[in-house]
Amino acid sequence: MNQHTAFCAIGVMAKTPQPGRSKTRLCPPLCPEQAAGLSAAFLRDTTDNMALAAQRAPIIPYAAYAPLGMEEALQRHLAPGTILLPADGSGAMPHGVNGFGRCLFGAMQGMFAQGHQAACVLSSDTPTLPTDCLVQAAQILLAPGAAGRAVLGSCDDGGYYLLGVTAAHALLFADIAWSTDSVAEATRLRARALGLEVVELEPWYDVDDEAALTRLLTDTAGYDAPRSRDALAQLASRDMRSAATA
Repeated sequence: MNQHTAFCAIGVMAKTPQPGRSKTRLCPPLCPEQAAGLSAAFLRDTTDNMALAAQRAPIIPYAAYAPLGMEEALQRHLAPGTILLPADGSGAMPHGVNGFGRCLFGAMQGMFAQGHQAACVLSSDTPTLPTDCLVQAAQILLAPGAAGRAVLGSCDDGGYYLLGVTAAHALLFADIAWSTDSVAEATRLRARALGLEVVELEPWYDVDDEAALTRLLTDTAGYDAPRSRDALAQLASRDMRSAATA
């Protein structure tokens, strides 16, 4: 038996932090260097949270990453024990799996190739996601009779922060209008078309605009996300000092 059979893989979609390539939807109000720094904090908090969840449920944490060739630069922003998994969307893909769907489906395929019983893809934009959500996703997918289930954690902007399954279904990623408010609902419909029971996790918010940045700074709900909140607090303090001396 494969040593990973009884585990659920959770792979955060990780882009190596680089100015001008990371969290560009946060520019403005952030500059590219600030956005890259915040991206690094998000990744560390998210992978620390995954490691915490792995102490409570049979979870193997992954960073499904791009671009290739920057593994060393990425590794220092991850919690110890996080396994690197290439997910740049390259290679042959089923018909209709395009854009970000290529990376997501590639990550799913890569995790299942390791012999896991279940796998989840996880957003890197939800650093305060409650640890319970990760634990629950694994428990739902590893429970007896879970082969016909999918787990979905939706965001308040219509996307999703987590999608978990017990097999890699290309249809879940085909012809999806990524980065729109229809992503979660389209995914629900696809899962049901496949005959899957969709189990919903607690909705959460992703940090991809100025309002969400403010919420991250002031909201104490969910995982502590100490690095993300500290990084954002330092940016806010720096802006206040700059305004005072202007």
